[in-house]
Amino acid sequence: TTASSPKCKEEQVVNGHDEKDNNPFAEYMWMENEEDFNRQVEEELQEQEFLDRCFQEMLEEEDQDWFIPSRDLPQGVGQLQQQLNGLSVGDGHSSEDILSKSNLNPDAKEFVPGVKY
Repeated sequence: TTASSPKCKEEQVVNGHDEKDNNPFAEYMWMENEEDFNRQVEEELQEQEFLDRCFQEMLEEEDQDWFIPSRDLPQGVGQLQQQLNGLSVGDGHSSEDILSKSNLNPDAKEFVPGVKY
């Protein structure tokens, strides 16, 4: 007859807590200092808001310091820049023609600054 045994698990639990628990309300003890808890959470939220504002201001300042041609150049210069971007380097000579007239040595060692050969 295990139901009459005092070591049965159902009898050890009283009101949802083990008899071994010293304080069945331990998980609610933070409510004892609820004002302090609320103040601490509010300070953390204010600090986070302050950091967010500082970060946003930093990004705005950084944007002002950057050179953005579409924003910072006059309209005529922007058109000139588009025309320059369309140009290609070269004067009609093919690359083979340039290589045949070159006096550079293709077998030369690669130049490395500071290294003596």
